[in-house]
Amino acid sequence: PPASNYTGLNFRFFTFDDLAECRKMVTYDPAKQPPLKDKSGNIIGAIETTFETTQRKKTEEQIKEQVFMLENLLFKAADGICVCHNIPAKPYVRFTQWNPVMTDITGYTMDEINTLGWYQTLYPDPEIRRQAIEKMARMREGDDLHLEEWIITTKSGEKKHISISTSIVKRIQREVHVLGIMKDITEQKKAEEALRVSEGKYRTILESIEDGYYEVDLGGTFTFFNNSMCRILGYPPDELIGMNNRNFMDAENAAKVFKTFNWVYETQKPYKAFDWELIRKDGTRCYVETSVSLIIDLNGQPTGFQGISRDVTERKQIEKEKAKLERQLRQAEKVEVLGTLAGGVAHDLNNILSGIVGYPDLLLLKLPEDSPLRKPILNIQESGQKAAAVVRDLLMLARRGVNDYEVLNLNTVISEYLGSPEYKKLKSFYPYVEVKTRLEAGLLNIFGSPIHISKVIMNLVANSAEAIGDKGEISITTANRYIDRPMNGYENIEEGEYASIVVSDTGMGIAPEDLKKIFEPFYTKKKMGISGTGLGMAVVWGTVKDHNGYIDVQSTEGRGATFTILLPVTRKELPPDQIDLSIEDFKGHGQSVLVVDDVKEQRELASVMLSALGYSTFSVASGEEAVEFLKTNPVDLLVLDMIMIPGIDGLDTYREILQLHPGQKAVIASGFSETNRVREAQRLGAGQYIKKPYTLEKIGLAVKEELENESSRA
Repeated sequence: PPASNYTGLNFRFFTFDDLAECRKMVTYDPAKQPPLKDKSGNIIGAIETTFETTQRKKTEEQIKEQVFMLENLLFKAADGICVCHNIPAKPYVRFTQWNPVMTDITGYTMDEINTLGWYQTLYPDPEIRRQAIEKMARMREGDDLHLEEWIITTKSGEKKHISISTSIVKRIQREVHVLGIMKDITEQKKAEEALRVSEGKYRTILESIEDGYYEVDLGGTFTFFNNSMCRILGYPPDELIGMNNRNFMDAENAAKVFKTFNWVYETQKPYKAFDWELIRKDGTRCYVETSVSLIIDLNGQPTGFQGISRDVTERKQIEKEKAKLERQLRQAEKVEVLGTLAGGVAHDLNNILSGIVGYPDLLLLKLPEDSPLRKPILNIQESGQKAAAVVRDLLMLARRGVNDYEVLNLNTVISEYLGSPEYKKLKSFYPYVEVKTRLEAGLLNIFGSPIHISKVIMNLVANSAEAIGDKGEISITTANRYIDRPMNGYENIEEGEYASIVVSDTGMGIAPEDLKKIFEPFYTKKKMGISGTGLGMAVVWGTVKDHNGYIDVQSTEGRGATFTILLPVTRKELPPDQIDLSIEDFKGHGQSVLVVDDVKEQRELASVMLSALGYSTFSVASGEEAVEFLKTNPVDLLVLDMIMIPGIDGLDTYREILQLHPGQKAVIASGFSETNRVREAQRLGAGQYIKKPYTLEKIGLAVKEELENESSRA
């Protein structure tokens, strides 16, 4: 500097070798370092003190930078940030820091909050205010970090949900300085509430549907389900959760389910519907129709399966019942076809058999008791009767063969069969098969045909003997049964009183595929020459149905079979034992009888028989001829065939005859069973109905009884 500036001043300099040291910042303050003066007050010099402030300046710059960064953080943070201190023993706080987000959330500035008070302003509800004050008190006592949710009231009066994280940043005795970070979670709460409502609706829907909803993990363990699924499986929710679906399946169903679920896992496609048989808690089985799809997490990874299960047990039962009814219908259709065939065959066979069955009676009348011809003739007659029995079996398949109902007792029928030649013949084929009976004393009577009931017992015993083959046991049991509610078996059994026959054996049993067909005509596995025609079980079925009864079959292969027949009981008593009649008991005394039949052999046989019994007989070949004959030749009685082809049948013939001769006596004859047209003829005045082929005793008794009947049938 110019020398004039330093006139009279002497400076002493300290120099530095390091040029860098000379660049250090120094500070000179004249107020703190006054000049030196003499006694007269003249300035004689100065003392200069130099302080090095380089490090302090650096520190100040760093602090300034940190403060700037903190202010940026405070004012640019997404959450509300504040710092406050709490004065001991006073329920209020004073804020020293307050970022703009705090104002956005609360609607207040820091000065307004400090003036109005934090608690009084944001917590107008007394209870919430009390809880907030207690929280600050706990922090003063030592609690540090807190994360809580509160509801505050903003300056505009809006209610907001906030999340507050608080921590102590400085403690001076009991006065604490607290850092608070506030987050507005109102929208989040709304979303949570919407989710809760949605889940509630979802749960309500799930619980209100009849179908079962389920979720299982990849191992098949239940993780979620609705009440309907519990109802289907029979387990309460606390038991079902965590159970594996293998607990509800047998091995066969488990394999099917595993295959289906594995396909869904590999293809990641839903499987719309498959049948699943489940085992309930009580051990019963139910059927469900199930859909299944894969559960995928947010990362696209499969985590389990979900699906809907519909209980179709009732539908399955209906389908089974429908299938059973369809089988029965098919069987009925087969029987109907066979019956149509049998009807045509029976008419012709009866005409043929009439001579074989009827003429022996006439021959025997003319032969002495010691004639060697009597036995051959009786054998011929017996053969004819057996052939007639086969025809009756065929007719029975058409549900047209049961006739001659009477009160009978099953114990008697069984005992008579076990003493019959047919049983003895069966025993000769199976000598080591033992037949045991347990016949209930006091068994109630039934109303039916003893011939056909005997045939039922014969067929069942014969089947059992053949099923046993070598050595075994057949059991025949009778009992009174009362069914108090409908039962399901091979067929549905209605409520009522029944007499039962149970025939069981220790044979080889019946295969399931055969069990469905055993009552079909000609379905047989019997041995030729021993067992018959293959109509046996079809006859059993037809007889039971004709007697309004029921049949049940239970069988396991290798363990035998059991047939149970239930026949409705009657409270009527058995008729008294019949006394053997002689021919004199049914002889006539010259009364006139007109035989009306379209078959020559039948007309001739009936005429010969009635003539032999002492009647005056005439015959015609049609209904039209009968009407013409009776216009000029009245008779005491008609023997009227019911079916005549061509021309009018017996009912129409009788109607026209009644126009000529009201009260005309008649008996009806046919090779078929009693029909509605037969009953209509009887309603008009006809008497007994006799079934061909004729026998001397049968036709003689019917004619005599009708001629002696003086009651009016007008």
